[in-house]
Amino acid sequence: MAGEPQADCLFCKIVAKEVPATVVRETATTLAFRDINPQAPTHVLVIPKSHHPDAGSLAAAEPEAAADVLREAGLVAVDEKIADTGYRIVFNTGSGAGQTVFHAHAHVLGGRGLNWPPG
Repeated sequence: MAGEPQADCLFCKIVAKEVPATVVRETATTLAFRDINPQAPTHVLVIPKSHHPDAGSLAAAEPEAAADVLREAGLVAVDEKIADTGYRIVFNTGSGAGQTVFHAHAHVLGGRGLNWPPG
């Protein structure tokens, strides 16, 4: 069921503290942690604690949680001192877009120049 933890989801296991992660922020509804394969000097993932397969599903089912993820992404940028120099928030949706963990998540990237268009 949407929103419920999934036994086979890596990010649900991180939320449950069954898999370790380097947590940088946590709220009642979100968790932010460092990406294990960073693509920029700052690369933090911000996830809802509830399970939804992608950003669109999250926004449709729990718009407040989607807003929480975006708010926390901005606060991560402030904490990581990239807010003033610029940063990117990326939601990959589907395997064709590079999504590898099917639990909604935002990538907060910064600390270097980010070219456009991306990849």
